[in-house]
Amino acid sequence: MRMPIAAPPDLTTPKSLPDFQRIFPNEAACLDYLYARRFSNGFECPRCGGTGEPFRFSNRSGVVRCRACRRDTSLTANTVIHRSKVPISTWFWGAYLVTHGPPGMSALQLQKWLGMSRYETAFQMLHKLRAAMVRPNRDVIGSEHPVEVDETLVGGATQGEGKGVHHKTLVIGAVEVQPRQAIPFAGEDPNLISGQACKEAKGAARKGIRRKTEPKSAKGGHGRSVVAGRIRLQVAANRKQETLVPFVQATVQPGAIVRTDGWTGYDPLEAAGYAHERVAVRGDHAITDAHLPMIHIVFGNLDAWLLGTHHGVSPKHLQAYLNEFVFRFNRRFWPTAAFDAVLRIGTQTAGPTYAGIYQGTWLHPASSALPQETLWEATG
Repeated sequence: MRMPIAAPPDLTTPKSLPDFQRIFPNEAACLDYLYARRFSNGFECPRCGGTGEPFRFSNRSGVVRCRACRRDTSLTANTVIHRSKVPISTWFWGAYLVTHGPPGMSALQLQKWLGMSRYETAFQMLHKLRAAMVRPNRDVIGSEHPVEVDETLVGGATQGEGKGVHHKTLVIGAVEVQPRQAIPFAGEDPNLISGQACKEAKGAARKGIRRKTEPKSAKGGHGRSVVAGRIRLQVAANRKQETLVPFVQATVQPGAIVRTDGWTGYDPLEAAGYAHERVAVRGDHAITDAHLPMIHIVFGNLDAWLLGTHHGVSPKHLQAYLNEFVFRFNRRFWPTAAFDAVLRIGTQTAGPTYAGIYQGTWLHPASSALPQETLWEATG
């Protein structure tokens, strides 16, 4: 039975559980929302390019049919939900829970919350959602603000294998350094050591006010007049110039100010067109704190998140967790927008298969255009 053209779905981003239940009361509402996000400029048939409203069917609500060529198109085809046996409404619940929980959610937690019988189903769902957290052709950073770049080792301590031996994974990071301005009323400032918003921010949040002036206690916590802006994180095989420079070129605006330590791997940056500001840190915490403060705050938050929420991750899947951390960090002041962003990107991105995850053939999206064999060497 052909269905009449439905009214446009409510595209309001849910801000609470009652909101979510009101906007997505059933499977049909979720499919309408998915249709609106996938064909945001109107339906266009993948086969013949025909436009106009397609046919919808009451007994096949996840399929639309082109009026010109009569070809059926699944709403989930070539998306992160492709060929999933999990109900669409469960996917929406998963996306909402993952994006709205401040510390994120482990696969075991998601399994319990959604009542799934198998841990592997929750694990795969999370990895598919993480694939939808990397926007294709996303912007470079540093067009207006300086960028700090450094590396860190991620992983637990290794015992009984000799001094200096470890199995940690190298991660390269870049962060914009922005002047501290008005903290958005809906978010907390993660750069404060306490992890809580200052008193003025809390008061503004209760009143729903976006401050236009810097609060008196804005310099609490780390006591600086700058905050961390957008970030990029990527697994890398080594600290050679052939690895570090391509990462910077792929993530930072050409001509931007780039601050690094004195490591020789960054030497070509000036020749590559960047305003390179480097200082030999030599393990001095005072120098590091003055020259590269934001990137080390980011690394500290990353370590705490990986350990506290996920209790450590395997090197093979570390890039996926880095992608989630970047997604959450860059949207920390706008948490309600994250849910819509995941669904919107998810309609443009194919997710990993079960075999791809467990056999290690799936390569998680990364921040830069490093050769895939280099990434595999780092995570394999």
